[in-house]
Order: sequence, then C-alpha cells, then structure tokens
Amino acid sequence: MKPNWLVVLVVGIIIGLSVTKLACNRSPESANKPSSSTQQAIANAQPTEASLAVKSADLPAGTFDGMSESQKYAALKVLNDNECSCGCEKESLAKCASHDPNCPIAPQRVKQAVELAKANKTAAQIQAEMFGAIPAKPATAGRATEKTIYRVPIEGAPVQGKPTALITMVEFSDYQCPFCSRANGTVRELETQYGDQLRVVMKQNPLPFHEHAKGAALAALAAGQQNKYWEMHEKLFANQTALDDASIERYAEQIGLNVAKWKEAMKSSKLQETIQKDQALAQSLGATGTPAFFINGRKIAGAQPIDAFRRVIDEEMPNALALVKSGVKPDAVYAKVMENAVSRPVAPTPPTTPPIPTMARKIDVPQDAPIQGPKAAKVTIVEWSDFQCPFCSRAIPTLKQIEETYPKDVRVVFRHQPLPFHNNAKLAAEASMAANEQGKFWQYHDKLFANQQALDRASLENYASELKLNMTKFKAALDSGKFRSRVESDMSAGSAAGANGTPTFFINGRQLVGAQPFPSFKAVIDEEIGKANRLIASGVKPDKVYEKLMAEASAAPPPAPSQAPGAPAAPPPVQNVAVGSAPVKGSPNAPVTIVEFSDFQCPFCSRAVPTLKQIESEYPDKVRVAFKNQPLPFHQHARLAAQAAMAANEQGKFWEYHDKLFANQQALDRSSLERYAQEVGLDMGRFRSALDSNKFEAQISADAAEGSRLGASGTPTFYINGRQLVGAQPYASFKQIIDEELSKKSR
Repeated sequence: MKPNWLVVLVVGIIIGLSVTKLACNRSPESANKPSSSTQQAIANAQPTEASLAVKSADLPAGTFDGMSESQKYAALKVLNDNECSCGCEKESLAKCASHDPNCPIAPQRVKQAVELAKANKTAAQIQAEMFGAIPAKPATAGRATEKTIYRVPIEGAPVQGKPTALITMVEFSDYQCPFCSRANGTVRELETQYGDQLRVVMKQNPLPFHEHAKGAALAALAAGQQNKYWEMHEKLFANQTALDDASIERYAEQIGLNVAKWKEAMKSSKLQETIQKDQALAQSLGATGTPAFFINGRKIAGAQPIDAFRRVIDEEMPNALALVKSGVKPDAVYAKVMENAVSRPVAPTPPTTPPIPTMARKIDVPQDAPIQGPKAAKVTIVEWSDFQCPFCSRAIPTLKQIEETYPKDVRVVFRHQPLPFHNNAKLAAEASMAANEQGKFWQYHDKLFANQQALDRASLENYASELKLNMTKFKAALDSGKFRSRVESDMSAGSAAGANGTPTFFINGRQLVGAQPFPSFKAVIDEEIGKANRLIASGVKPDKVYEKLMAEASAAPPPAPSQAPGAPAAPPPVQNVAVGSAPVKGSPNAPVTIVEFSDFQCPFCSRAVPTLKQIESEYPDKVRVAFKNQPLPFHQHARLAAQAAMAANEQGKFWEYHDKLFANQQALDRSSLERYAQEVGLDMGRFRSALDSNKFEAQISADAAEGSRLGASGTPTFYINGRQLVGAQPYASFKQIIDEELSKKSR
C-alpha cells in the first residue's frame, strides 16, 4: 500500500515543533548542565579507596576522622603503594599498619600521610614529599622465589611430620607477628594437602619490637621439653593479642603441662641459647624478616599465597624422588640436598671494583678509644660501627684478615655510631666501653657481634659474666650511664666526618663506606704503607706517622667524590626535596633553594649558622633557605627545642627564635625555651599550649623521616636545589654549588 505523504508531512511538522519547543524552554544553565546520569559517571571516574587493597576501615578507628573521600584516597594510595621496611614480612605500609600496631615504622608513616592529605596534597604530592616520585619498593601480590639452595640445619628443632618426608620446610617465625599467624594457616593447609610427604621444622626469630615475642618463643620451647611444642605453638598463634606472662601460663595449664616444670624450663639458659642460635642462623641466611621459609633449602620470604608454596614444593618433589630412585633413603633426602647447599646468600658480583678513595680527612683518635694493633703501625683504620648492624658484622672477617695479613703495619680504632632504629645498639655500645674499662673490649666486641640478635640488658650482663668481668663495676657503669656521653661524642664526631651509615672506615683518613671485600681495603692499605715508608725515610718516627698524615689532611680541601680513572666527572645526584610547610627565609622567587636538615643541640649545626648568614648577605633575592628538623636521638633537648621553634614559627617568629636557640645551645631545657619565647615577644599561653599538646610532633617526625629517606642521617645536611652537601662546610663549598645552579638558570 502506498503511504499517504500528506499525513507523513503533517506528523513530521508536529514532531519538529515539539522538539523545538522543548529545546527553547530549557534555560542556558540547564543546557550546559550535565544530566544526572552524566554527573554520576563523572563522580564514578574519581578515584576512591574502593580500588585499594587496604581501606580506611582496615586501619585503627579515628585515623581518618574529618577527612573527605578524596583526602582519604590520597593518603591510602601512598600507604598502599609503598613497602614497610620494619622487617616484619615487608608488605605495604597500609597492610603493616592495619595488622601490627607495634610496628616502629608504619604507624608513623600513616600519621605523616594523613597530615599531608589533610593539607589537601594529592597522592602524587604526598608520594613525592614522603618517598620521592617512585614508590619505595612497591609491595607486590607475588614475589619471585629463589632457586638458591641454602644449608639450613634442623638438628634439635621442633619437627612436625615424618622423617621420611621428601620435602622439609623450615620456618623462621615470631609468635607476635601478624603475618606469621596468617602464614600458620597456610602451613596447616599444606600439611593437609601433602600429608606424609611434608614435614615442618620451626626456628625462632622473635623481632625486637614485639614485646612478648621472645617470651612466647621460650614458652613454646619449654613446652617442647614435655613433648607439647606444637600444642603451645597453636595456642600462641590463636591468641596473638594476649601473650603476656599470665596468659601464656594459662595456655600451659590448658594444654596439660606440668606448669612448675615448664616454668623452670623457661629460665633455662639452654633455651635462650637456642633462640640466639636460631636468630644468628636466620641473619646469616638473609632471613631478617618474619616469616621466612626454606623448602628443601629454597627461600620464600613472607606470608605469600599458598600457590607460591605449592609451586616450590611441586618443583622440588621430582628432585627428591630422583634421589630416592638413585638409592638415597627417604629419611636421608634432606641431608643429601644439604650437601651442596650454600651457607649464606651469595652477593652479586659488582660490575667494577669500587673506586679507591684518594683524599684524606683529619680523623682524631680519642685517648680512651679501643685500639687493636701496634702503636707504631704505619696504617690506622678508624671504624665507626654499630653492634646491632648486620653489615657491620659482615666486616668482621675482613678486619681479621687484615690483622693476619698486616700484623705489624695496621692498627684498628673502634668508634661508636649506634643507629637510632637499632633499639639495643646504644646500650651495647655503652656495655662495650664498660668492658673496655676492664681491659676486655675486643673479647666483648666479638661476643656482641656473635650474638647480634640478643643485645638486651640481661644478655649483655651474661656476656660480661662469661668474660669474667667485675660484674658490680660493669652493672654500675650501665646503671649510671657512665659511658653514655662517651658514645654520644663518637656519634657526633662520626656525623661530622660523614660516617652517617655503618660501617664506615677511614684508612689513614681515606674513607671507605660499607662492608667492602678485602681487596678494597688492601689497595688503600698498600698505598698508605708506601706513603708511611717514605715519611719514615724522611725522618718521621714510626709512631708519629699518623699524626703527620692528619696534620697534612687538616689543611687539605674537602674530598671530592672519587671516580673511575679517565671517566668524566659525574654530577652529584639531585634529590627531590620538597619545601612543604617548612619555615623559609628569602624570596619565594629565588632561583636557588637550600633545604637544611638541622638539630638545635648539634654543635656542628651551630657552626653552619654564620655561613648561612653570609650566603644570605652575598645572594639577596637569589637564595632562599628552608629549615627542616632532624633532632638526633642522643641529643636530650633537641626534639623539644624543635617543637618550640615550630611553635614560634606559628606566631611568625621562627628565625628570631632559631637564632636564640643556636646562641644558647647549652641551655635548651623547658624553662629556658620559655624564657627565649618571652624575649622574642611570643604569646606565652599559645606557646606553652603548643608544647604541652605536642602540637608539632607529627611535622617534626615527618621532617626526620624525610631526612632519613634522603640520606640526611647526620646534621647538618643541606640540599642546594636538591644537591646534597653534608656537614658544616666552609662558605666556598656552598658558593661553588650556588654559582653552578645560578649559571644553569641564566642559560
């Protein structure tokens, strides 16, 4: 049938008029306004915490109070993206904070991220301020497993499973570690799946920041003496938040132990030694965090998904079966596998030999410093070390090899640099000086490095007793803090010399950083022996060689970074150092920014003040200075002084107060700080309130954390447009970098 074109035309006109009317009736605003569905799509496009592994609800209540969704996302994004370095399984900061309130790192990082997010920083800005542009070892869902077979002895350790099992899984664990309890469920599931083909061996590695972990380990081992290790093991993991002495004793009763006998076993030095040996073994195998597993010698770090364990077990099972087919009895398979295993991680071969340091700097030897070697040695090695530092312990065999190779030509001077995140290092340093007072420093030194995982007060006394020290005198020295200032003096001198990490060595004043191999030391020692021989030939007495070299070194300019022969000079690394909310002096448009990490009680920081004033005078409008707080833990009043300075900053008088503090470094107690506040005209009620409430603690912690991330572990440390300059260096050193930066800007 043909269409009626007249009807079609009329209908089309009517529809067109209707559409036109609707369009005309819409206001200009409504015409430009997205529809509700479009608005919803835009809202959905904004990132939210729903996309993140750990969410705000997973962290302690109140953490994100008063924050918008976008602020929560910004903080959580950074906390999820960056790995925690506490040693407890090494997962993301967010995950560690949500599972382990005792972690010494994650909760502080959460506070820092939250404060930055509340200041409306984006995730990218928070990332840059806390860690730099790239996430700090981003946590991944799965980790590559090693192919290396490690030698892990199991004699005497608690075992669950048959001796004929073809797969032996050794676990290093901590009963207070939340990741270990998570992994315990995985282990039970693996035991169910593999049955008699899998046996599990437990080793103890209680981490030092878990208050009850060591007591729980002792409890389990003591239960093992009544053949109930595994029953106690399960009780401890099932009740991880209640591991105090009373609770553990209740678990002992519940599993049917003879409690009196169990308590007596808990006091046994033998069990203490077992834990120490387990921890030393873990350290030697590179298993510094918990949990760590070795499946027929192959390492898996952390509470990984069960598939990671299955993959390694399934790869090792055919190898074990092949051994059985070749004639090895099933109960001898593990021993056979261990025959060709390695005892410690194999360090990667460096692509080139580390450059030999050329310039020397003046390094003093205190009169009471522990010294090993002849007084008339041609070479003096001054070592800054930390008894709890694993890298320092790795240097011990090298130093012994030096002693054997150069018995008449080299002496070693020991100086202390206990790092702030090693909780027992400073007390161990004081204990070593108490042993030194009784003529047994080096014997005690060897004891401490042999037992790095057990440096608590009781253990330190135990080692002193083993060396037959006068215990009354030894204990009195520790109780009174007799050698505390002596240790702190070494620390300050080390920071001034650039020994901010450990170990750091100065070979006749030439710096060598880290536990480097013997050839690196030998190259410098041989050169220095040659120099010493020439000095002796010129008439310098052998016992005056070091004094002569240091006199020459004190007149030399600061050493430049060494480089390979013939290579072009490498530019110093440039760090991304955000000014943030730091106090700033100078033009906001200045082409050069100096960010200073400083400590109001540090004598070297006060020496830098005149230099900075000279820079201010010489470069008006071209240089601005930002001040960040890095109060060192061994300076008693430094942190309170930093808080007081920020309270003055709140009232617009930071720099006046800054000058007062540096002019009165010996008087930084609370009453003195209040007096200086009055002298610069602060509102005292507001000032006192800020100190009483610790108002600026989070900002100071954030500054210190940023300084540590950047490598500013000693004070003062400066970043000139991101280029690091360490120590109270002369004006000329600053001027050189400033002029280079200004020339870049003028191009």
